[in-house]
Parts: sequence; C-alpha cells; structure tokens
Amino acid sequence: MSPINPIRRELLKNALITIADNALVMVTRTARTANVKNSMDFSAAICDGEGNLAAQGLAVPVHLGVVMPALQGCLDHFGDDIQEGDVLASNDPYSGCSHLNDIFTFKPVYVDGVRVAFVSLVLHHTDLGGRVPGGNAADSQEIFEEGLRIPPVKMREAGRDSQAVLRMIEFNSRVPDRVLGDLRAQLAALDEAAREVERIAREFAPTAFDAYLKDLVDYAEQLTRDSIAELPDGEVEFDEYNDDDGVGNGPIHLHLKLIKRGDEIVADYTGTQQDTGGAVHCNWEFTVSCTYAALRTVLAAEIPNNAGLYRPIKVIGPKGTFVSVQYPAAVGSRGQIGFRLRSIVLGALAKLVPNRMPACAGGSEFAIVASGKHDGGRPFLHLEFHNNTGLGGGPDRDGQDAGPYCIGNLANVPVELIEGENPIRVERYEFLPDTGGAGRYRGALGLVREYRFLTDDVRVQVRSDRYTSKPWGLFGGGPGAGGRLTANPGTEREEALPSKFIRHFQRGDVLRAEMAAAGGYGAPAERDRAAIARDLAEGKLTLAHAREVYGYESSE
Repeated sequence: MSPINPIRRELLKNALITIADNALVMVTRTARTANVKNSMDFSAAICDGEGNLAAQGLAVPVHLGVVMPALQGCLDHFGDDIQEGDVLASNDPYSGCSHLNDIFTFKPVYVDGVRVAFVSLVLHHTDLGGRVPGGNAADSQEIFEEGLRIPPVKMREAGRDSQAVLRMIEFNSRVPDRVLGDLRAQLAALDEAAREVERIAREFAPTAFDAYLKDLVDYAEQLTRDSIAELPDGEVEFDEYNDDDGVGNGPIHLHLKLIKRGDEIVADYTGTQQDTGGAVHCNWEFTVSCTYAALRTVLAAEIPNNAGLYRPIKVIGPKGTFVSVQYPAAVGSRGQIGFRLRSIVLGALAKLVPNRMPACAGGSEFAIVASGKHDGGRPFLHLEFHNNTGLGGGPDRDGQDAGPYCIGNLANVPVELIEGENPIRVERYEFLPDTGGAGRYRGALGLVREYRFLTDDVRVQVRSDRYTSKPWGLFGGGPGAGGRLTANPGTEREEALPSKFIRHFQRGDVLRAEMAAAGGYGAPAERDRAAIARDLAEGKLTLAHAREVYGYESSE
C-alpha cells in the first residue's frame, strides 16, 4: 500500500463526518417523536471494522463516548457470528450502553467479504415500558423497574428484520406507533449511512481504507497530546453536589482530582460518595463519556472526534460510588449526575486554566414526562428535556442566555408542537429577570415554563435539581438563582414541589418550572455600567436588583 496521504486522510475524515451528519438529517425528517425530530436526542458515528470510533456527527457529545463500549458488548456476545446484512442492537447499561431509553444500533459494512466498518446510530426512545411512563423516574431502585432491557441482539439478521425483537419492543411501549416509527427512521438512516461508507471503502480498497481509518485515529491522538501538552502541568481538585438522589438522601457529594502531566490527563473520582440508591447516578461507561466531553472543551477545535481523542485521557474511580454504580442499580435518570460531572470537570479546569473557563452553566436539568389520554381516549406521552438553559459568565463576556452546554446539545421543543400533539397549554416560556449570577460578566438568566393540563388524570414525572446546590460563580462572581417547581401558582391551591416527583395533575392544574440560572464571573463591582443599563432596558434586571447587587443608580 502507498504511504498515507494527509490530504486524502483529511478528505476521508470530512466525508465520514458528512455521512454521519446526513444520517442525523434523515432521522429528523422521518422520526415521529418531538424528542427525536425536534430536540434531536440522537447521535451517529462510524467505527472501523474492529469497533474503534473513527468519526462522529454533530450530535449529543455524551452519547459518543459510549459507542465503543456498547459496540464491544455486542462484539463480545456475537464474536464471529456477524455477517453482512446484520444489525446489532442493545440498550443494556450493563453491556456497555448508558440507559434503557437509548437504543444503540450497529450495522457492519463489508466490501468483498471483508468487514471494513460499523455505522452506528443511537436514539433516545420515548417509552420502553417500566413502572413509570417515559422510563426516567428518579426513584427507581432496580433496572428491572425501568423498562425493556435489550441485551445484545440482532435486530436484523442477513438482511431480514427480526420480527420477534420488533414485536417485543412494540408490546413493551405505551406509544408503540411512535417508538416503532422512530426505530424505523433509525434503521433507514443506518442503511443509508452504511451504503455511503461502503461506496467510499470500495474506492479506497479494503486494506487501504482500514489503514486510513487507523491513521486517522492515530492522528487524532497526536493532536490531542499536542493540545494537552500546551496546558499547564498541575493537580487540581473540585467538589460538586447534587441536591439529592431521588429517594430522599442528599446532598450527594462528588469529588474530582484532575492531574495533568505532559501530554496526558488523569481524572480521578476517588472521594465521591458511595451510591445511596435511586436512579440519578451513573454507570461507569457514561461517567467516562461525560468526562471526555467536558475535557474536550479545552482541547484544540481541529482535533477529529474519534478514539484517538480518548487515548491520552485516563478516568478512574472506585466501583460502587455515585459515578460507578453496580448491577442491578437503576440508571434511567443518569443524565442528572452527568450534568454534575460536566460542571465538576469544568470547575477543576477553571483552577488549572483560570483565564479560559466560564462559571457554572445554568439549568435545573429539568426533564418532564406527562402522560395520559386525550378526551377521546387516545393516549399521549410528552417527553421534554431542558438542558440548554444558559452559560456562565466568562473571562471576557456574559453568559449566553438559553445557550447550549458542552455535553448535551439538545434543541428546544417548540411550544406550538407541544400544544398541537398533547392536551397541554404552555402559558409561559420566558426568562426570569434578576436570576443570573452577578459579576463583572453576568451569568445567563434562568428560564420558566408553565404547563396547564387540559385533560384529567395526567401522570407527571419530573427530574430536576439545583434547588440548593446552585450553579457556582468564579473569581468573586455570584451563584445563579436556584430552580423551583410549583403547582398551581398564584391560587389558593399553590404548592411547592420537590425537585423530583411523580404525581397526578387534573384538568386545569398548572405546573410552573423555574430553571436555575448560571453563575457570574468576577466581582460585581467591576461590571460595566453600560452593561447594567442595557440589562435594565432589556428587562433582564430590575432597578431594585441592580441597586442591591451592583450599587447602580438610575441617574448613572
């Protein structure tokens, strides 16, 4: 084979990324549920024939670090029993996946009988059964409560869909038409991506294609090492807290020691408290993925996102802690601690490279599932994640209100869509003034949504946080305001709700969800007076708050 041509390698890298992105576009155009087609809670990736991540699409960062262990779980089970036309699938957290709602699918790509790649798609499916609609309940204690657990299986064998697997999924969902619609969109996009990868692999020839994929991973590793080497050496520690574990214990303490030496980084979670139950904790594969995604924020943007990025990063932590729970623990709400892993890594980086990092991002990590029946008896299930609730103030700018953060990347679900598909009216969706952490650079404002239920007996499950463990500020900046949930605000039936609950709402009831704001950066006294005046004019601050926090007078 000829030596690796760096120009050809770059063209291949871009082609693979485009294939993954096109698969995601196809899913958005053909999927059935708002969480997939609007929030875009899915990811696409391409691995080499041995299962090493070679390229990924523009998707949910925390999915991608789990692709290789999920695929490895399938490879460990099937061994040599994989052939052209198969589609492997799993959602089992104890076989390398993350939680039951995320179904990972893998299609092997062959050229002249040689396996040259796997294409992968992972989608968060709205409902796969379990004791609570939507499957994300924070108070589940065992994975058996959370829904259909799919071990490594062949969803398609030798080109034929497994009717047994599809019917199993259909019979274990409260909204099977929508779940199967999303699953068919997933499989169709997988097929299209596989055809495109096969076409390119034929142009290269299998041996050359494999060599280029391996070189692309090695290239990413070298760029990652070069980028890490530019960071200062040191050991830093940071502590974070989750309000509770979903079953009454809290606050939950997480500890991280970040060690940077030369061209490598060690993230050590030793000191994180032992698991106390519930379902908001993480299995180890998801913890590692969140850590990769957070560390990625300080590495060079041009580094390809593949397995080479992970090689210089070592993640360690004791089994049985809140970031490495053991079978048969429930993990449906593992995203909750995933958000805390994001902020603990970024907090440690703020000590290592203080001139580059913003304060803590906002958000109550609010997730809601509302289910029941329309007046005519037709079932509905609304699933919605609110993760992009704003960035912390940074070294040279205010936090972006309602901006995305580094591990989630989910999009907004439009009010019109919620109301068009469900007996729900969204009566408020707006910023909360005076909530952003004070500082030289203000943190993003909190958000509020108010849901009025238009039918009887709506079962609502909410997972949120940051009531007490508020998003932290940096270098004198204040914390963002905490989250809050209220039933029937402003009425005689007003009731403060816990951050995590399952309860029934009746026709006309309102749920008000206030999501925590982001932290501020720098001393509030140093804030530019023109910036304060602009916030006042835009309604982001009240004059009373500006006077109290910034010492601002209207005559300025």
